[in-house]
Amino acid sequence: MISNSSNACVIDELMELFTQNGLDRFASLMSRLFNELMKAERERVLEAKPYERTQSRQGYANGFKDKKVQTRFGELQLQVPQTRNILFYPNCLEKGERSERALKIAIAEMYVQGVSTRRVSAITEELCGFELSSTQVSRATTIIDEELEKFRNRPIGRMAYLYLDADYQKVRHNGQVIDMAVLKAIGVTAEGKREILGVSCRLSEAEVHWRQFLEELMQRGLQGVEMIISDDHAGLQVARRAVLPSVPWQRCIFHMAQNAQHYAPTMSMRSEIAHTMREIYQARGRQEAESRVQEAVNKYAKQAQRFCAWLEENAPEGMTFYGRPQTPWKRVRTVNIV
Repeated sequence: MISNSSNACVIDELMELFTQNGLDRFASLMSRLFNELMKAERERVLEAKPYERTQSRQGYANGFKDKKVQTRFGELQLQVPQTRNILFYPNCLEKGERSERALKIAIAEMYVQGVSTRRVSAITEELCGFELSSTQVSRATTIIDEELEKFRNRPIGRMAYLYLDADYQKVRHNGQVIDMAVLKAIGVTAEGKREILGVSCRLSEAEVHWRQFLEELMQRGLQGVEMIISDDHAGLQVARRAVLPSVPWQRCIFHMAQNAQHYAPTMSMRSEIAHTMREIYQARGRQEAESRVQEAVNKYAKQAQRFCAWLEENAPEGMTFYGRPQTPWKRVRTVNIV
């Protein structure tokens, strides 16, 4: 609270100016008021007025730093008090900056979601009382980039399960629209807590891109992995064996059911084969699952020889989860979590 006589004089002066000019000069009046409030707050923190000699002094005033803040009343021209030998930042300005950052994030989200800069500018003018240029809107997106970089580089730690998957998104690259691979990793701790470990855009799912992605996870502290769950993409498998060679691998049974349908001799048999695949991995143990594989091979030996050969070779890759505690079986045999 401003209480000394000099500050009281400033308040009287501001009130007089406000009475004379109304809202026309409200931004400049608010700037002066904020500047006085911040100086008064610095005095309380320092426990001394400017040039005052006192034993209770906690530090020293160290000039001011110019700062512009956008508000509903217009642009405020502020002078933020600086200190020496003690940390200080005005509370009133800190709260305002949180609001300003929230606004910038909202603007960036609109931009990323495809809202035109013209429309974003119209929205801010309607809601906030000021208009943004297209350059300012684009600049606001750097906030998302900053947060993404913090997320991508944060330390990881121990993860019992590592889920890996990718999909493709259309992006503009070098002036043309292409399909770009989005590599994704999700970890689950021994206590069952899930965490997105990484998301990375690459030109493809080639081994070199998956290898770099996995190496980055390791550099950030990933350890303790007891099982990897993924599909059987060739590039991913080579990278997995190179970076985490001793970790057991569970092939996603959802992808396996899709792969199996390509070996059906007729279109009408695709759904039947997919059902057979689901039944195999619903077995209560590995031995029972292996018995169901043999039953399927005997059943389709004549009418679907290619499927039988594929099944005998690939079925064991989907049974790794049987070596884990039974409670999370449904969650560790597919990459659906991703």
